Amino acid sequence: MLFLQRLNAQELFVITDPASNVPAKSLAVNLMQSMFKEQFVSGYHYHLMPEITYGLNKNLMVRTSAFVSNRSNQLYVEGGSFMAKYRFYSTDDLNSHFRMAAYGRYSFNRADIHQEQIEILGHNTGYEAGIIATKLIKKLAISSSLSYEQALDHPDHDFPASFGNNATNYTLSFGSLVYPKKYKNFKQTNINLMLEFAGQTINENGKSFLDITPAVQFIFNSQARIDLAYRREIYSSMLRTAPNGVYLNLYYTFFNVAGKATVKE
Repeated sequence: MLFLQRLNAQELFVITDPASNVPAKSLAVNLMQSMFKEQFVSGYHYHLMPEITYGLNKNLMVRTSAFVSNRSNQLYVEGGSFMAKYRFYSTDDLNSHFRMAAYGRYSFNRADIHQEQIEILGHNTGYEAGIIATKLIKKLAISSSLSYEQALDHPDHDFPASFGNNATNYTLSFGSLVYPKKYKNFKQTNINLMLEFAGQTINENGKSFLDITPAVQFIFNSQARIDLAYRREIYSSMLRTAPNGVYLNLYYTFFNVAGKATVKE
């Protein structure tokens, strides 16, 4: 079991989800923080997004998140979301495995709509459905996803008629374990280096963007995790108010909170 947890260490990406789930009967708490530079006004946009993920079994996990922002010049609870992910395919070899999963997310957000980019994880009310594939080969993890995202009217803000309200999202992520070179025990600190690409195309007008995010990740005692990442816009033909910034994630997993998972799980 500890061997499998170490294998999954390289699959905990910063801005994307892998096809693998949190362990069954376990609870993961993630304090996600981001600070992005505003493009058209002075200052930075800070987002705090605490999330809780629970593994119902080896194939199904659920997650709830809250959105807190300083966009109104003070910390303001803007909304939240619910997400479920189902792993429907899995193959395992001695030093590799392959996973595929489908997921869906619904978000509620009462913030003003200030950009063409659709992002229901912290900005828009709406829903998203997608598919993820992840391959782990020894110390290298490669993951990719494709999803459909639909923005809806907010209670106090109708979605602008001049913006496209649905989009296709696509990601490609690489993660590699760089330390330790050889395992002695599960309490060793893991250091992972990652490179993630994330893009979006508005289906109605073809406007798009592509970002790159290099990151470093520290995992302690196979249970606690710190992520540091920098996201940078490579290309964009759409209005985005704060595309460039940094992430700091603080993550902790509580194993077997509802009793030990069986070997079959």
